[in-house]
Amino acid sequence: MSQDKTSLFNIKDIDTELVYSILGEVWDALEERGYNPSNQIVGYLISGDPGYISSYKDARNNIQQIDRAKIIEVLLQEFYKHKK
Repeated sequence: MSQDKTSLFNIKDIDTELVYSILGEVWDALEERGYNPSNQIVGYLISGDPGYISSYKDARNNIQQIDRAKIIEVLLQEFYKHKK
């Protein structure tokens, strides 16, 4: 990055990438444990009960780092992008 130009920093992009990253890790951990990741993540998002997410590979702690509303927001934005 050049020091003679001002760089733009977009926190929204960082938030979105963090959600993607953590959801991917949680998905993989749930799959490895034999769970249906989609069902488990939806259960967590609807109820707020972290018991839907296995503690395997620290998945439960990782998903709780992100506000559930932020996860839903990112998922809906992704849906809308692909809808077009």
